[in-house]
Amino acid sequence: MFFRFATIYINLKDYDLLLYLNISIIFFNFMLNNLLINTYTIMKNMKLYLVSLLFIFSYSSITGQSKRDKKQKSPIESALSGFEFRSIGPAFMSGRISDIAIDPNNENVWYVAVSSGGAWKTENAGTTWQPLTDDQPFFATGCITIDPNNSASIWLGTGENVAGRHIGIGHGIFHSLDGGKSWKDMGLKKSEHLSKIIIHPENSDIIWVASQGPLWSSGGERGLYKSVNGGKTWKNTLEINEWTGVTDLVIDPTDPNILYAASWQRHRNVAGLIDGGPGTALYKSTNGGDSWKKINKGLPKSNMGKIGLAISPMDPTVLYAAIELDRREGAVYRTSNSGGSWNKMSNTVSGGTGPHYYQELVASPHVFDKIYLMNVRVLVSDDGGRNFSQMKESQKHSDNHSLTFKENDPNYLLMGTDGGIYESFDNSKNWKYVANLPLTQFYKLAVDDAEPFYNIYGGTQDNNTQGGPSRTVRRNGITNSDWYVVLGGDGHQPATEPGNPNIVYAQSQQGYINRVDRTTGEAVNIRPHEGIDEPYERFNWDAPILVSQHDPKRLYFGTQRVWRSENRGDSWSTISADLTKNEERASLPIMGRVQSFDNALDVYAMSTYNTITSISESKTNEDVLYAGTDDGIIQYTSDGGKNWTKMTVDKLPEVPASAFVNDIKVDLHDENTAYVALDNHKFGDYSPYLYKTTSGGKKWEPIVNGLPEGTLVWRLVQDHINPNLLFLGTEYGVYISVNQGEKWHKFSNGLPTISVRDLAIQKRENDLVLATFGRSFYVLDDYSPLRDITDSTLEKEAHLFTPRKALQYNQVMGGTGSSGGSSYSARNPRYGSTITYYLSEGHSSMKSERQKMERKLKKEDIPFPGWDALDKEMNEASSEVVLMIKNSEGDLVDVVSGPLRKGLHRVTWGLGTSISTTTTVSQNSTRSGRWGRPSGGMVSAAEPGTYQVSLFKRISGVLTEIAEPVSLEVERIRENILTNPMADLHKEYNIKLADLTTAVKVSEHMFNKATARVATYERNLKQLKTNKQELTKAVYNLRDKMNSLVREFGGSAAKAEIGEKDRLTIMDRLSKARGGYYGNSYGPTELHMQSFDMAKEMYNRSKPKIDTFSKEVNSLGKLLEKAGGPVYLD
Repeated sequence: MFFRFATIYINLKDYDLLLYLNISIIFFNFMLNNLLINTYTIMKNMKLYLVSLLFIFSYSSITGQSKRDKKQKSPIESALSGFEFRSIGPAFMSGRISDIAIDPNNENVWYVAVSSGGAWKTENAGTTWQPLTDDQPFFATGCITIDPNNSASIWLGTGENVAGRHIGIGHGIFHSLDGGKSWKDMGLKKSEHLSKIIIHPENSDIIWVASQGPLWSSGGERGLYKSVNGGKTWKNTLEINEWTGVTDLVIDPTDPNILYAASWQRHRNVAGLIDGGPGTALYKSTNGGDSWKKINKGLPKSNMGKIGLAISPMDPTVLYAAIELDRREGAVYRTSNSGGSWNKMSNTVSGGTGPHYYQELVASPHVFDKIYLMNVRVLVSDDGGRNFSQMKESQKHSDNHSLTFKENDPNYLLMGTDGGIYESFDNSKNWKYVANLPLTQFYKLAVDDAEPFYNIYGGTQDNNTQGGPSRTVRRNGITNSDWYVVLGGDGHQPATEPGNPNIVYAQSQQGYINRVDRTTGEAVNIRPHEGIDEPYERFNWDAPILVSQHDPKRLYFGTQRVWRSENRGDSWSTISADLTKNEERASLPIMGRVQSFDNALDVYAMSTYNTITSISESKTNEDVLYAGTDDGIIQYTSDGGKNWTKMTVDKLPEVPASAFVNDIKVDLHDENTAYVALDNHKFGDYSPYLYKTTSGGKKWEPIVNGLPEGTLVWRLVQDHINPNLLFLGTEYGVYISVNQGEKWHKFSNGLPTISVRDLAIQKRENDLVLATFGRSFYVLDDYSPLRDITDSTLEKEAHLFTPRKALQYNQVMGGTGSSGGSSYSARNPRYGSTITYYLSEGHSSMKSERQKMERKLKKEDIPFPGWDALDKEMNEASSEVVLMIKNSEGDLVDVVSGPLRKGLHRVTWGLGTSISTTTTVSQNSTRSGRWGRPSGGMVSAAEPGTYQVSLFKRISGVLTEIAEPVSLEVERIRENILTNPMADLHKEYNIKLADLTTAVKVSEHMFNKATARVATYERNLKQLKTNKQELTKAVYNLRDKMNSLVREFGGSAAKAEIGEKDRLTIMDRLSKARGGYYGNSYGPTELHMQSFDMAKEMYNRSKPKIDTFSKEVNSLGKLLEKAGGPVYLD
């Protein structure tokens, strides 16, 4: 039996399991040796051992299967990976910054923890940036620290470090040893919000981490964590209670054993915030954080909230504490005896949305007793906190969170705000904005139907409602100058009017809805209000607005009631009573129980509770409406609001009663089908809750197959053509279903790890547009092939999808080309027609097949394939997909190549057609004068109209058609105001121009060959055996004739050497003749045609001379060969 187990040991491949099994074998052998001592004990242990062995093989099977699943994509996954989202910005207002670290060894290197956009790095002081964590499992970050002993060692704490209503959670602490290129997960997965990391100044293995812990629930990993082995293990050395973590931490710069920590007791849910409690305190450690004691002498006895802590870099016995007190009041305290006692300096506290959102305190490294309190506008004290003044922040965003200094420049400030990063070089007198970080946090979006390119509108966290184009006609793409502010304040759900892109609805927080006329930019407030004797109207922070699909003038708007307007908001009427639970939020439990009114309850910056959060209208029946609320209710009406049917969300399978209705959508094709996305994350539950009804709301079923646990869902949209095609915006990217929710697939190629809060479909263009919360907007251009991705499609050898209508125009340059590396632009979709095809199998070359076989052999001997096989590999022709494009007359106008690999691929035809002229087989010419470079053809714009696209594969030189052809429409946009009177001649002119270009290039090639021969004759004269004197003279006569022709045709070489102007050559004339096609659609003019005529005349004069010269050169070559010279090869 022992040797059987040993055989199993040898065959196992998983070395972690080998170790476990080897220990088990030793244990089993030990049991055999003691068989006579205690048979009963052995049998009991043997039973346990066999269970362990079964577990090992089960685990091996599961992990092996998991690895196989990871490597092998299903056909649909392979097809979906061919689509890619495109970032379009904007960066003109950026987004919230948590922390910034400057490398002390190179102050041009900065690391930035973006609150909900990952970590970023610049190596040139913000001129250019690299995202560092796009492929990591998190997007929310709270702190970033550079190891003082190794500037390539970076520690990143994830999860935002404030207590706002919209913050993202983290997934622990991460470490990079290569300046952010790669990251290692170092644990603390249940911390959710890390706010400070300090590395021992002399020992990089010692790390302290302040963990605020979960905001939405109790427990988790909260407190002060210390590692003494480089983060391999952690010990919580300051554990207070289930609601209290550590928010700030400072270290004595002269003694690393002395640390100070600020704890913070807080809890937020959907209805309220408890921002303080008895757990909040200040602590000191004198033994490197191994133990702590409170330092509260002189501090207030009431409940304290968030504390910002700072230590003087010049005198570490001096510390400062900005303390939040009851009802958003507060004070700044100072100690001059290392925390032995505290003195109140002033009643200063961060304001705005509340101290929970700011309160970071920073001590100047340049001026003693100068401190900065982060706030809406930074508060500055020059006397240790006794007096504060507001920092000058002209032309700068408000809501400050981070301040970083340079070691030797007292005038330099680097500030992180809700609107991005700012620098001051003159101690805050002026600010420079870092305008190339697309980090905007968008809540919701809307698209219009403007032509030729639609616009995108989004409501943002603290950065207004913004609007801008989905693409531009410029080659440099979409720039910051293309974006504009539609409405101020925090932006929320916008809307557009179908058929009228000049009308946009935009709102700031708490339902302040406005109708904006884009022709004038004027905004009219259309916020509905309650009557005199009615209760106050409750507006959600992000109140829902809906433009009817049946009448574009009809609007729906949600408070606790549903409002309807038939005249674009000029007047409103209610079509429901209160559809919520209408509770008293102060009577609801928070932090484990219903709290006393005197506790630290804060609802100032909360959304009003018991409100409608989502409204949906049936496209097929205008009387069918759904409404969802923030307190867990779904309401349904089938008579336009006369009667409503209520259902609490706990009636849905496995849904908690507290779940928030993020989104509700009536199916676009069936009034009895609807979808609801629910969210319980504000009660610490991150599960995906997504449901579907096909019975008008009578019965709901979960549709979460394929959604990972912990992926909360935000928004769902359905394709307007294929009812089975659904898209889902989640906390971690986009998911897609091709079978109406039965199975979901991750669909985030081109996206970083990011929260997708909203998505919309632009129906004309078939674009899917995303609003991310921290990385601005993304667009998937023309997703229409997804409608045809079915099992039957994927089983075919190949499938060619019908492309959308292609818009033809001349791209303009855009920009100056000299705006510097920091100028931001997002790319347009590739110009032309994007053609999509799918291959169920690819083609592997002989070399790749051999290499694949060799990889399977691993440590075994690899057989030598033989020289013949290797030669065949080297001579094998490459394989590819070939797309042939023909016009309506059946003429081939262009050919586009693509990869011959399994999966879905997208290639772009540039909407051009070409007439062949010449191409050069070899480039052995030694001189070309001023004729110009060889080319392969003349390209011009394809005519608008209908084209046919056919799909072929080319293997070993054989072309085989592999899919049904499809049609392609080309439409010309942006017509000129002027009409070219020569337009009717253009088609014939183009042919003549190509013919002349070909003729000129042929003569040029002939002349270049002849001149190369003359130069070769001259070099080899010494090899002649006979007639040397006569043949030498003949060569030099030809040389003089050649130089004369070069001057005649190409101009003066001496003039060219110093840049002197000369007469126009044939190629100059030809270039001007062709110029009418470049960069415009007006086409060649009479002037261009005159240049053509002159080029033709010059060519007709030149050709006989070139022909004669070439014949003379060839004839002389034969004489030289007869006289003993070498044989001359062209």
